[in-house]
Amino acid sequence: MTAPRLLRTLAALPLLLAPLPAARANGPGPSASPPAVSFQQRQQQVRPLPGQLDGVLMVNDNNPELITGEGILLSTFPEAPGLNLALNGRFDLFSHHVYAGKPGELNSTLWLAVLVQPVGDQPVTLELLGGSTSLSQATRKGQTAAPFLPLPNLMAETSTPIAAGPGSRVAGDLLRRERAPELSSRWEIAPGEASALVMLPIPVAGLDPLLNGRNLQLRLRSSAPIHLATLAAYGSGKRAPTLARWQELLASGTLSPKEHKPTPRGSTGKIVYSRVSGVQVGSLWKATLTDPGANSLNVQEAPISWPISSLDRGDLGTGQVQTAELQVFSEGTAWAAHGNYGVEYDLTLPLRNPGSGRRRVVVALESPFKNGSTNRSLRFQSPAKGPVMFRGPIEVSGLDGSQGRPAGARRFHLVLRQGEEGPALGTVTLAPGESRRVRVRLIYPADATPPQVLSILPVKQSTPVPSVSP
Repeated sequence: MTAPRLLRTLAALPLLLAPLPAARANGPGPSASPPAVSFQQRQQQVRPLPGQLDGVLMVNDNNPELITGEGILLSTFPEAPGLNLALNGRFDLFSHHVYAGKPGELNSTLWLAVLVQPVGDQPVTLELLGGSTSLSQATRKGQTAAPFLPLPNLMAETSTPIAAGPGSRVAGDLLRRERAPELSSRWEIAPGEASALVMLPIPVAGLDPLLNGRNLQLRLRSSAPIHLATLAAYGSGKRAPTLARWQELLASGTLSPKEHKPTPRGSTGKIVYSRVSGVQVGSLWKATLTDPGANSLNVQEAPISWPISSLDRGDLGTGQVQTAELQVFSEGTAWAAHGNYGVEYDLTLPLRNPGSGRRRVVVALESPFKNGSTNRSLRFQSPAKGPVMFRGPIEVSGLDGSQGRPAGARRFHLVLRQGEEGPALGTVTLAPGESRRVRVRLIYPADATPPQVLSILPVKQSTPVPSVSP
């Protein structure tokens, strides 16, 4: 790809990653003044998120994001440039890439493959416990895809999946325990040579600009140790490369070019996080959020927030970095899994109202500014005009339902801009002395920018009123 064309493609990338402005109907004319922007410092508690990541390994394949040449993307094989790490039992794969076509071609397709080989001389069974994949844009019938549509900041999901972008779609599929039809549920891997789990296209034919992306997430269980590699290669027309071609590419040791070298760990000044090409420790953060030293959460303490996907220089004053550490990683790529992309957060809030009057609180996911937020206040902007920082689904159980009963699992799709206070996902109303467990689940989606906060906010109308004896 020529340098000018690459620059034009990169310039187009943010336009595809951000929702388009909604068309105005009967809105103000060209001479109308834009609404005034104001900043708010919301005084409240910001607590470290209880719990920690589990010990499940996740192969994190995200460097390069923009693939510009054939080669090995990530390898855990012992031969160079592999990371020499065997995977056994439970492990995950997170893979996210973008392709912008070949020079002088309008209909090229890049293929992504996942190759697996048993460490020993016995066959290995791989079981898919959960997983999905999605393109940004489909070019043929039957391809799972999720374009970056201009969605509202909050949409309640019914029977139809709601998504904006492939990371959003795959995260939603995982929450719903659905998988894309492109994936099998089980593989029998013969020893002796690498076999392909998947071969998936990233096509650009008919797209303007020539730009497409694919997100792939797999939750796997292996019956014995294996090595794994992800690779990129061009096919022949619409045909995928042969298995022999993938094996040849793996044996050659050729790397697909990396991008964005990171700032060394511990450096001061501006930081370049870079993208990840390694194996991280942790794929699930499961926790119960209570008051310190208690087994419940007092709703009278609201507002309270907890960071989600906090990272180095983005801990919102809590001192907590949730970023998964990398057991091994490729030279010149991120030294930690900044952002926790693909990590599931499964959080339980045992809410309790110890007061003498009814209390109502709101559950929200929000995107405060990193700069200016502390563990005693969060900084927001109204109206939020910055870039999109979160685009994906969230599931909440235990909100107020019909006839005063707690509702089951409800799923919502959120689009949050920088500095945006989150829209209410729902309310929880508690009588004096009443308790209720609320559960929040999300898979941190690709195309989001950390951190966010999970918040319990008071409703103004819920000022406690003492009970009156008849």
